[in-house]
Amino acid sequence: MNEAEIGSFIQTASTWVLPVLLAITFHEASHGFVAWRLGDDTAYRLGRVTFNPFRHIDPFGTLLLPGLLILFGGPPFGYAKPVPVNFGRLRHPRRDSALVAAAGPGSNIVLALLSAVALHAIAWLPEVAQQWAAATLINSIILNVVLAIFNMLPLLPLDGGRVLATLLPRQLAIPFMRTERFGMLVLLALIFVIPMIGNQFGANINILGWLLHTPYEYVVGKILAFTGADTLLTN
Repeated sequence: MNEAEIGSFIQTASTWVLPVLLAITFHEASHGFVAWRLGDDTAYRLGRVTFNPFRHIDPFGTLLLPGLLILFGGPPFGYAKPVPVNFGRLRHPRRDSALVAAAGPGSNIVLALLSAVALHAIAWLPEVAQQWAAATLINSIILNVVLAIFNMLPLLPLDGGRVLATLLPRQLAIPFMRTERFGMLVLLALIFVIPMIGNQFGANINILGWLLHTPYEYVVGKILAFTGADTLLTN
């Protein structure tokens, strides 16, 4: 990379840093906070019910892995340190497990809404900061909506899989819970292996992208319309 390309990369990366830190911090802290309020103080005692991003960052999964993937043109995949939850300590384990799981994606939708509202304040900033602020807020909307939808996929160990496990009858929930050991392998196959194989044959096989695209477009459209930010982005 030459000097101009490095400068462009740093500028682009800077518009993602704050959205990533806020998204993972609110997501993980929300899991811990809801679990704490519903009877399990495990995360609270470990200092994970906090908006301090350094309590949730995984050096490899949050920083190194997504940075390398973006640098080499791959999908911006990463993860934070999971919040420990003792589901057996919840007052109503079956119902409360679903609420704890849904809290993370729910917090991401709230952040996307707040980012869309904040777009209205860009005109009050100095002109030199407006472009950077707009890019950062748009990235925040994109990232938080993608995180919310991705995490609600009905696959363990994702939040959507945990919600589904609480909704299934016990005779189906138990075997479904056993699939968690294979869940990360399935995710890695969807994100990396299958698209890589497709590229070898000149085919675009992005199953995860197909799954996320329609709900992403729908949710982003609703958020922009609800906050009035759609008119700002079309002007």
